[in-house]
Amino acid sequence: MRFSQLLCPTLKEVPNDAEVASHQLMIRAGMIRKVAAGIYSLMPLGHKVIQKMMTIVREELNRVGAQEVFLPSIIPAQLWEESGRWQQYGPELLRLKDRHGNDYCYGPTHEEVITELVKGSVKSYKQLPVNLYQIQTKFRDEIRPRFGLMRGREFMMKDAYSFHATDEDLKLTYAQMTEVYGRIFDRCGLQYKMVEADSGNIGGSMSAEFMVTAATGEDLVIDCDSCSYAANIEAAIASELPYEFPVAATPYSKVSTPNQRTIQEVSEGLGLPNTRLVKALMLLADGMPVMVLVRGDHDLNESKLKRSLGADEISFIDEAQVPLLTGAIPGFAGPIGLKKEVLIYADLSVKGITSGVVGANESGYHLVDVNLSRDCTIAAYFDLRNAVEGDTCCRCSKGRYRYTRGIEVGHIFQLGTKYSSAMNAIFLDQNGKTMPFVMGCYGIGIGRTVAAAIEQSHDEKGIMWPPALAPFQVAIILGSTKVEEQVAAGDRIYRYLLDNGIDCLYDDRSVSIGVKFNDFELIGVPVAIVIGKNFAESGQLEIKYRDGREGTQVLESSVLSVILNKD
Repeated sequence: MRFSQLLCPTLKEVPNDAEVASHQLMIRAGMIRKVAAGIYSLMPLGHKVIQKMMTIVREELNRVGAQEVFLPSIIPAQLWEESGRWQQYGPELLRLKDRHGNDYCYGPTHEEVITELVKGSVKSYKQLPVNLYQIQTKFRDEIRPRFGLMRGREFMMKDAYSFHATDEDLKLTYAQMTEVYGRIFDRCGLQYKMVEADSGNIGGSMSAEFMVTAATGEDLVIDCDSCSYAANIEAAIASELPYEFPVAATPYSKVSTPNQRTIQEVSEGLGLPNTRLVKALMLLADGMPVMVLVRGDHDLNESKLKRSLGADEISFIDEAQVPLLTGAIPGFAGPIGLKKEVLIYADLSVKGITSGVVGANESGYHLVDVNLSRDCTIAAYFDLRNAVEGDTCCRCSKGRYRYTRGIEVGHIFQLGTKYSSAMNAIFLDQNGKTMPFVMGCYGIGIGRTVAAAIEQSHDEKGIMWPPALAPFQVAIILGSTKVEEQVAAGDRIYRYLLDNGIDCLYDDRSVSIGVKFNDFELIGVPVAIVIGKNFAESGQLEIKYRDGREGTQVLESSVLSVILNKD
């Protein structure tokens, strides 16, 4: 491609609304342009990179026998009603009506559509397993879209779905897709890790995420410093904590704590460590009020609570409603003497508390020396807190947890029969019995992976693309378009590289060489061939590398071999 013909409006200044490097650099390099919040147009260079990412994905999926399909982005509500998700899915689901008043949604994911497709096409176990995938535009109405392609409302995704006769067969494909994902992200030149994850709205018995490690990652990842255990913070198992204080010798008593609503305020006011305090949180689980107890130095993990209770939706109760249930404003609510009967659930961290502090359900007061097992009725204890750095590893019981930040680029699920049972998607097994399909689901964020590659590989000058994702393999830079020898050499080399299958960006613009170098570094082409003022005298070209490797001087006749050997 000749740069003089390329639509690539590069920018010197950082856009005001771009917070992370990938967002900033994709705008500055002329790759994306904002249309609305979380919705972007792909410019030619951005589209080229996305296409390269898609090619890698297709090659690796086709290699294991997955078959590509293309499903509609607008989905009738009827399918989502069959699965039960029309009511369960939150405001992220963009709902719309056609001219006849029929309900539809813009697909954020396609489990229902693919299940309906296979339901009508596969009848026997002899046709299984089958693995189908698509690369499709999705829409999720994020409450806070940000970071460009990292968290947009409209985005490009590869989603694959496998159908099986047995759980054992699903596990084989799940393991195979794990390897496929590894090859995809390896080819993209990414540093990543596979971590245990929460299945969220997709559902299923097991899931794992592929996290690209980056300081700007939105996800907090826990891993062990001694073994291979790693998990998203939403799924990381927190170990039970010892309680180091003696059993209270006397019954609990009420103490005045005026204007002390927070854990810190109560801790300082009573002169007690926050490990003796118990948070009492009021939530709704599928519309029913519950109280959840967590030790004062820890935070509730809502995903764990949702899983533990088998709830479809968890939310905090409006503060104005808390006194109607407890008799006190938030900050003074506790598990003893509630105004109305409410089920109480507790994190394992409070299980052994025998001389704790809880709200008295009276504004301005707390109870001290509370023995939770003696003084409260706890419906059940679960692992409900966020794991933290320094916790003992749940897997090896020797190592300690540590934090890293990550960008989720892939998520795989063992769905089981969640959708097939709900939608009556059945087949005849080898005994002639009707059985629901056992399903797996496997997603990759195409645009997010591209953005993650930039987050991992950039400098103050611009993008440093992994070669497999770079919009061009080589840039040819003319020192001056006014020197005939340079122009002639540039034309020859450009045609020569194209004839040998090298994708080139030929910077033939009548601008200063400084501008050309700045754009080369900003766009992130891995290699540049510079035809400068010494070419006419020595016949030598300069090879420059975007990743900082030392450049070299070569003759025109050696250009191809040098690029192929060292790029």
